[in-house]
Amino acid sequence: MPSRRRALAVLLALALLAGVSVAVALVAGSIPVTFADLLPALGSGSDSTATEVIRGLRLPRAVGAFACGGLLALAGALMQVLLRNPLADPYVLGISGGAAVGALAAMLAGLALAFVNLFAFAGAFTAMALVFGLAHGDNSWTRTRLLLTGVIIAAGCGAVVALILSIAPETRLRGMLFWLMGDAGQISNPWPALALLVAGIAAALPFARELNLLSRGDTLAQSLGVSVPRIKRIVYALASLFTAVAVTTAGSIGFIGLVVPHLMRMAVGNDQRLLLPASALAGGSLLVLADTLARTLVAPQQLPVGVLTALLGVPVFLFLLGRQPGGRS
Repeated sequence: MPSRRRALAVLLALALLAGVSVAVALVAGSIPVTFADLLPALGSGSDSTATEVIRGLRLPRAVGAFACGGLLALAGALMQVLLRNPLADPYVLGISGGAAVGALAAMLAGLALAFVNLFAFAGAFTAMALVFGLAHGDNSWTRTRLLLTGVIIAAGCGAVVALILSIAPETRLRGMLFWLMGDAGQISNPWPALALLVAGIAAALPFARELNLLSRGDTLAQSLGVSVPRIKRIVYALASLFTAVAVTTAGSIGFIGLVVPHLMRMAVGNDQRLLLPASALAGGSLLVLADTLARTLVAPQQLPVGVLTALLGVPVFLFLLGRQPGGRS
């Protein structure tokens, strides 16, 4: 278990990494911008090329990527506590599938981006309500029942997504595939997602003690005065909301919510008071850096950022799995 001083040092380093990753995202690209241009561009109302590029293009994308990465990592950490399963991630309960159905249906109908985001959020919320309602129908909500219900809903959404892709015209397929693989380039207004990230951390931290006890088992938590059903509902609602907003904002981006909480447990331990903010900072920084690579690696062509997060996440997760005795988390 890492010491408190070391954990705080890790948090400070992650905060610094977050600032550096956003700064790198603002200067990297086909149009040359130096670090010396950043402060004048962000702090003045000049109409120079650097100011227009940074404020109009790169800043919304970088802030949105950071917010979505932070939300996914935070949701992943909460889901792993809720399900007591190290393989739980934000998409395990079908929320991403519901958002995909909504977004692709809007694209198939040729609706504007605002309606695509609206339909994606509505789809995610519908999937969340279905999973919660079906898993809790007779007041016998268990982790296994919740997980199985989510898997079934996700499978159904996957079938609908495949149907939409099969009947979609070729002119819209590329946009649909980019959305499914994650595309931070579509982010135009990142501030609601960033505000939710800050508010989400503030909302989750007061329950850190209860989450620590819940991670040790329902029986122990209940014997120590924790209202287990109430905490589970709060965790499920927060994780679902974080996932829905992240998916609506940047599409379906995998492995952030699965890998980042594991890495942060190794760095700061399993105390949720440290793990939750550390996961948010690390997830946001990772997605910003991955998105910067996605738009500069084969410039001027851009890659879906979800492809890079998967290419990074698979070997990292396999490495973490190999370090545990007997494959245990």
